[in-house]
Amino acid sequence: MPTKILLDTDIGSDIDDAVCLAYLLANPDCDLLGITTVTGDTVKRASMASVLCKIAGRNIPIHPGRRESLLIEQKQPHVPQAAALDKWDHETKFSQGEAIEFLRKTIRANPGEVVLFGIGPMTNLAALFAADEEIPGLLKGLVLMCGVFLGRNTELEWNALVDPTATAITYRVKPPYHRSIGLDVTTKVTMPANEVRKRFQAPLLRPVLDFAEVWFQHVENITFHDPLAATTIFDETICGFEPGRVVVELESDCLPGATLWYPKDSAGHHQVATSVDSRRFFDHYFGFFK
Repeated sequence: MPTKILLDTDIGSDIDDAVCLAYLLANPDCDLLGITTVTGDTVKRASMASVLCKIAGRNIPIHPGRRESLLIEQKQPHVPQAAALDKWDHETKFSQGEAIEFLRKTIRANPGEVVLFGIGPMTNLAALFAADEEIPGLLKGLVLMCGVFLGRNTELEWNALVDPTATAITYRVKPPYHRSIGLDVTTKVTMPANEVRKRFQAPLLRPVLDFAEVWFQHVENITFHDPLAATTIFDETICGFEPGRVVVELESDCLPGATLWYPKDSAGHHQVATSVDSRRFFDHYFGFFK
């Protein structure tokens, strides 16, 4: 049976969110139950997600979520790739204030079956876990593109630092499995702009390429952070994982949002990606875009 997925995303900032959503829509083993957007202009982010859903011919619920971080000033108010929205048919009106309740009800309606997949700041997820403490135990699993773990504790990862308090809340919950795919492995799967232009020709990837052209005005390649995390849900051999404990730093003035990793800690309930088969990843990803 296809795996039931709820996607929480900040699509429209880094290009990899759109690359990831295209993959989820193309993968027949993915039953995408809904999409929530997080941080900044969440309506524009929802509109971007609707472009890909329309191309895929899928009527998937899309709910704009929380705009502001829990405690600190907003770090990501803008959605630069929305500059390419006018090139594609998209929705502009969405229900407001319902994202967290949508996640809660969907998980409760499918106990033990839903993988909650977070590829943006953790604000929506933290609000969900705070609203209903039973939700983690009702999941099939929690998968996050978040953090940096392997001997790099002076480095921060964007999804973790945008809302450190929310990140800490999200790492304290104990679902059946709690997996993180961080910069330790995602930075090993990149593609230069010229190759992206050649390979992103399938119908679902054409709007992604238009969004990418905005990205390429400032960056000369794509790092497949979020798509790599997504593929591990369906092929666990793409990344190697190790068990242990993650602690999110909140006290330091310099490193709020740092994800401190204690491998093989018997008190831990986290799994962290420590290796990646890059060729297997790219073969898997592009295998759905013939």
